[in-house]
Amino acid sequence: MKELNKKVFKTIFLILSLFLLVGVFSYNISSYTKEYNGVRRNLNFMDERNEFNHFNLKPEDRDLDNMMIMDYEVYTVELDDNEIEIISHSSSTSNFDVEKITNKIINKGEGLKIGNLYLSQYSYNYHDDKIVIINTKNISDSLILTLIKSIILLIIFEIIVYYISKLLTRNITLPAEDAFKKQKDFIADASHELKTPLAVIMASSDELKTDKKNSKYVDNIKYESERMNNLIKSLLDLSKLENGISIDNKKEENISKIIEKVSLTFEAVAFEESIEIDTNIEDNILFNCNKDEIERLISIIVDNAIKHSYKDKKVLIKAFKDKNNINIEITNTGDPIKNGDEEKIFERFYRADKSRNRESNRYGLGLAIAKTIVINHNGTIEANSKNNKTTFKIIFKK
Repeated sequence: MKELNKKVFKTIFLILSLFLLVGVFSYNISSYTKEYNGVRRNLNFMDERNEFNHFNLKPEDRDLDNMMIMDYEVYTVELDDNEIEIISHSSSTSNFDVEKITNKIINKGEGLKIGNLYLSQYSYNYHDDKIVIINTKNISDSLILTLIKSIILLIIFEIIVYYISKLLTRNITLPAEDAFKKQKDFIADASHELKTPLAVIMASSDELKTDKKNSKYVDNIKYESERMNNLIKSLLDLSKLENGISIDNKKEENISKIIEKVSLTFEAVAFEESIEIDTNIEDNILFNCNKDEIERLISIIVDNAIKHSYKDKKVLIKAFKDKNNINIEITNTGDPIKNGDEEKIFERFYRADKSRNRESNRYGLGLAIAKTIVINHNGTIEANSKNNKTTFKIIFKK
């Protein structure tokens, strides 16, 4: 359920955030476009008023209602052999050096130039020894202020969206959570109820007299009873882990020694399968954890690696820490995980090869238990296959 809640939350949060980002982006683009068009219109208008309209705008084509010339600081410069002859302006700012800017424009050559209004301090229209210059510093300041306000509002709304997403996630996943809880309770209750009759069956089968006629049937009863007993134990263990029963029994442990101990335990099992276990474990990796659960986690993954390895190959067990994480990697060489099954293998009762798993008394619960242990320790686990090498990566935050 934790994974489902995370996915639903991320989906809702990303969708709402996307709408916010589009809104902020559109608003700032609209503001920029409005100012850009205003500067361009006024450059063209002043150009015509001074009788050197490069764009040949007719009076009837001008949108006089939107010219807003008084909102701009406009300078008109007349030249004689590239020398300034006359400077006239609608208004003046003391720190706007029109002569210096005019000389820059002359060096650049004729044409209409509107720079980036966030960064540029002026725009101009230069044609036939006459230049119209608009001081765009106020426009730049206004656009930057609008952008800053938009970012502040975006952050505020993102915080609101975060809590809205939490609330919606809770409401959306509540029915699924109830159903999942009922399923867990049913499995746990059913497993408990099955323990007693199963114990009676197993005890009775041990007392049955066997002869040539019924020995096969007695052996079948014992074999299937043992399989059912292992299944019930796994179901009860998974139910306990999902309910976080042992989640508080944590203390600082040397996880390096735990992994080394489990690796040594499985060396004999691996040897029987003609498989070698190779380890590369960093010393003294300390982690606040439940020791029994970590031992079981490593046991499940190592056992799984051995079961799915080719003969005469190695199972590599690595453990190391970096700045923020403790990393455990277990790699085997064998048949790869099918594409698309990388997440499914951690689902309860999922078995990629049903016939082989049944023969080896595997029920598809081991990896589900492993994932639950990892989640209980606020970690992540994933599996991937490449070139017949399958690696399980476990990451715990320090």
